[in-house]
Amino acid sequence: MEAQWSPASCPSSTIFLLLATSYTWFLPVTSPQRVPTDPQAAPEYAHSIRLDGDIILGGLFPVHTRGDRGTPCGELKKEKGIHRLEAMMFAIDLINKDPELLPNITLGARILDTCSRDTYALEQSLTFVQALIERDGSDVRCANGDPPIFTKPDKIVGVIGASSSSVSIMVANILRLFKIPQISYASTAPELSDNSRYDFFSRVVPPDSYQAQAMMDIVTAMEWNYVSTLASEGNYGESGVEAFIQISRETGGVCIAQSLKIPREPRPGEFDKIIKRLLETSNARAVIMFANEDDIRRVLDAAKRNNQTGHFLWVGSDSWGSKISPVIGQERVAEGAITILPKRASVDAFDRYFRSRSLSNNRRNVWFAEFWEENFNCKLGMHGRRPGILKKCTGLEKVGRDSSYEQEGKVQFVMDAVYAMAHALHRMHRELCYGYPGLCPRMANNIDGKELLGHIRAVKFNGSASTPVMFNENGDAPGRYDIFQYQITNRSAAEYRVIGSWTNKLHLKVEAMRWRTGDPSLPASVCSMPCRTGERKKVVKGAPCCWHCERCEGYYFQVSEVACEMCPYEMRPDSNRTGCVPIPIIKLEWHSPWAVFPVFISMLGIIATSFVIVTFVRYNDTPIVRASGREMSYVLLTGIFLCYAITFLMIATPDVGVCSLRRIFLGLGMCFSYAALLTKTNRIHRIFEQGKKSVTAPRFISPASQLVITFSLISVQLLGVFVWFAVDPPHIVVDYGEQRTQDPMAARGVLKCDISDLSLICSLGYSILLMVTCTVYAIKTRGVPETFNEAKPIGFTMYTTCIIWLAFIPIFFGTSQSAERMYIQTTTLTISLSLSASVSLGMLYMPKVYIILFHPEQNVPKRKRSFKAIVTAATMSGKLSQKGGDRPNGEVKTELCESMETNTSSTKTTYVSYSNHAI
Repeated sequence: MEAQWSPASCPSSTIFLLLATSYTWFLPVTSPQRVPTDPQAAPEYAHSIRLDGDIILGGLFPVHTRGDRGTPCGELKKEKGIHRLEAMMFAIDLINKDPELLPNITLGARILDTCSRDTYALEQSLTFVQALIERDGSDVRCANGDPPIFTKPDKIVGVIGASSSSVSIMVANILRLFKIPQISYASTAPELSDNSRYDFFSRVVPPDSYQAQAMMDIVTAMEWNYVSTLASEGNYGESGVEAFIQISRETGGVCIAQSLKIPREPRPGEFDKIIKRLLETSNARAVIMFANEDDIRRVLDAAKRNNQTGHFLWVGSDSWGSKISPVIGQERVAEGAITILPKRASVDAFDRYFRSRSLSNNRRNVWFAEFWEENFNCKLGMHGRRPGILKKCTGLEKVGRDSSYEQEGKVQFVMDAVYAMAHALHRMHRELCYGYPGLCPRMANNIDGKELLGHIRAVKFNGSASTPVMFNENGDAPGRYDIFQYQITNRSAAEYRVIGSWTNKLHLKVEAMRWRTGDPSLPASVCSMPCRTGERKKVVKGAPCCWHCERCEGYYFQVSEVACEMCPYEMRPDSNRTGCVPIPIIKLEWHSPWAVFPVFISMLGIIATSFVIVTFVRYNDTPIVRASGREMSYVLLTGIFLCYAITFLMIATPDVGVCSLRRIFLGLGMCFSYAALLTKTNRIHRIFEQGKKSVTAPRFISPASQLVITFSLISVQLLGVFVWFAVDPPHIVVDYGEQRTQDPMAARGVLKCDISDLSLICSLGYSILLMVTCTVYAIKTRGVPETFNEAKPIGFTMYTTCIIWLAFIPIFFGTSQSAERMYIQTTTLTISLSLSASVSLGMLYMPKVYIILFHPEQNVPKRKRSFKAIVTAATMSGKLSQKGGDRPNGEVKTELCESMETNTSSTKTTYVSYSNHAI
């Protein structure tokens, strides 16, 4: 036990009574060394470091590791322990020599070992508050009746430390009760930012909330969205992981596959189980680690044992940083690890100071002899602490010459913490003791901790590495980090390389990163690979970073990562389905096979019809032309010509003019043809029916009457067209439904006239009605002798035409659902019209043209006969036997004279076409 009062001044019974009544005064400051049994043999402050001064600062450092098997302390920590506490003493030396900072005031120190254990550190830290506890010794008397003599403990105005967050939390709970400010050089747990619970705590390192944000930014920059976390049990690890998870929830871009914890006292095989647990979600290759360096090393070793070298993508916190100890001997399994470390710089002055330390000039450090043995692997005297070592220390060894030396990473922050306390005390001195040399009574008697805390939070200066030192309202330092990657170079040497930094935002040099040896490609740590363009994410329930990719099918396009929408009706998805483009508009082109054949037929028909018309005009006064009824022939030939010509209107590019002409001429050609044929067949039927009853000629059989009847029938068609114009003016439309195929790439909009199937049937319906009626009359006049008129050729024409249109109807309407509907229906309609015209032209006029041109000798007038003779001949024609071979044209055509008188039954003129026999 450290002596706080003179044990010789009171007997042992008095000592026991004091311990019983005021135990907090005398809590032991134990040592990792063996404590002497004789209290008088133990020198004062033998197991802590004490530097005298006007103002005493406390210091907490992990000089030793945590002990095993119930012992509080273990092995010496050369860097984290000795380097750091020497940094505090070095900073105090510099401040005491500085004439500008705390002039005429000397800083002292009381430095204790925490042994990397929070409970042990709590016991040690009670030393700092002893001077603030009011002692009551009225009930304590020495054997001779005198009151006990107390040694006044040092009054600690502020504490530098601790290192571990769990230790700092434990100590902060005690120090705040006594209003002692505390500045940590390494504790980064986010919990310590709670100013309501740890209001006297400050730190010169940024909290893990910044570090967690920096790690989250790294993960996001790597495009990793599925990671696992691994934390050492305790405030540092658990708080760091919790901060990372909280940020991931807020940002929503990263999912946590597993969150594992390393126990304080791991059982054998524990780390192998951790690796197997991590492999359960093998896609989560990135592992976010908030663990101490011992746990880091054991995790890497377990990954190596389980043949997982190169699988995991380690992202380590500042506890890993750029340390060699976690990765030594495990370079391959640690290759590519990204680590983070508060931005720092080496303090050259400290290097010179520490390299000059020796056993002779550093007696104030009570642990330096132990460091000497550990550092030079030797033993000091017979009672050295390394009994297994035979080599004896000479005392002439030199740090950095006879042993390796590298400045520990937190040395800068230890010095910054001491300087921050000194600057705060300097500001307080200027305020309370302005112009007073040394400590004035206001500071000498009592330094108010709350007032000092206010000055600490207000300091701002350039630290030992020329980086700004300041605190926010929670006592946190600003977040400044260097980002390292552990890389194996081409020389097979492993080293940490700086690949970026983080100061409120990430600055990462991705091109400088290396993963596996010689492979610069970026590894993946995702639950599901990104969907390709045109595919939407179907998120797996309960795992927002896991999804299935579904392609936007049909006419749907990708509107967002998770949704598809249908394109407007006149549009279709583009090639990658990220937007919509207009559906191409087509029409029947002249060069299309669907148009070439109908146009060819129409051109032949127009040429043939024109030839017939020219022939008839040229031989207009010949008997065969006159006998065929010139006026009605020209009407019929006009209809035939229009039936051929409509093909060009049907194929022409639709516009308002073309659509208007289509409406007019689509049924007009047929109407002309069949109105003329109907008038002819009706006239023949009436003549022979009337002849059976009387010899009086029927009415309206003259050419003029026939024209009137024909044009009356045609006018009905034109009237219907004009009504159609009035009700529904012609216009063009683009029909997107006609060729809206399942494959949107094949979809087309059809430019067409706004003529529905019903309108088309109505337009053609009247002409078809005329055709059917004409056919009925043709059937009725089938008994007319061949020698008279054109009844038989007309009959054959109508039968053939009916067959053509009966075939047209199923083809036209049966293809209404076809993608080729426009082509099929247009081609079918035009060919049907051309065939109908060709049948009429071929059966009714080609034989006449043939005779006119090649047998003009048969184109001669015959004798006139009266209507009575004609009717008599007609009724008797069935009894006549005539030789077919005597009829070179297969028929005898008869036509009544155009000037038949209605008031006489006498002779009328009849023109009979060529015949080889007399009637």
